[in-house]
Amino acid sequence: MANYTAADIKALREKTGAGMLDVKKALDEADGDAEKALEIIRVKGLKGVAKREGRSASDGLVASDVSTTPDGEGEVGVLVEINSETDFVAKNQTFVSLADRVLAAAVASGANDADALLAAESDGASIASIVDETAATLGEKIVVRRVSRVAGEKVTPYLHRTAKDLPPQVGVLVASDAAGAAVAKDVAMHVAAFSPTYLTREDVPADLVADERRIAEETARNEGKPEGALPKIIEGRLNGFFKENVLLDQAFAKDPKKSVGQVVSEAGGTITGFTRFRVGA
Repeated sequence: MANYTAADIKALREKTGAGMLDVKKALDEADGDAEKALEIIRVKGLKGVAKREGRSASDGLVASDVSTTPDGEGEVGVLVEINSETDFVAKNQTFVSLADRVLAAAVASGANDADALLAAESDGASIASIVDETAATLGEKIVVRRVSRVAGEKVTPYLHRTAKDLPPQVGVLVASDAAGAAVAKDVAMHVAAFSPTYLTREDVPADLVADERRIAEETARNEGKPEGALPKIIEGRLNGFFKENVLLDQAFAKDPKKSVGQVVSEAGGTITGFTRFRVGA
């Protein structure tokens, strides 16, 4: 029997994220040599990349970066989501380090989508190849799912952990003017909790507004509402749609008696954009 301890198994699991049985087999094959066992796990992992393609990667983390624009007159925020199959790997330091590397590449390359980010390079290697190599080490499917960029006079980030022992699962970037930055952190926390789809009513596609208006009318007629009352009922229900989906129309999380737009206006500021990721959503 190979000479290794429970501590050796634990250390190798923490380094690779591999399962208990896989680690034991690797240590047995390596006669207890941890470095050789690590190499065995990586080699077997590379062989298993194709097998992992069909598996679901719905765990993982979000990471963000905010930096000054080249002209020095504003800021740009970058938000990335990297997925793993399990939360065990999501909190593994190897995976977290990969996420840091992917984020740095997103910032440096200016990539606006996952394909462009995977093609970007880090220390002479493509992000796609780095991800495959890490997936081999960890024994799980890893996906660089998406990247988003938000620019403005000021950009405020907010990362939320849904569990204390896991990396951030929800990420938000809020762009604002200088005055709006005073409340932008609270707005970002609100976005994290209430998941608005649009910034303003004007951002909602006209065909979607038309559909909501039609549905509101048909519903009211089916309910037998008086013809004369229909316009007011339709507008009321359309306003309800806006209050549910438009950030500036939503009731503010910290003071539901006010809308987000009112809170920002009272601060003398303006919110100019936002983006939100939730892992797996």
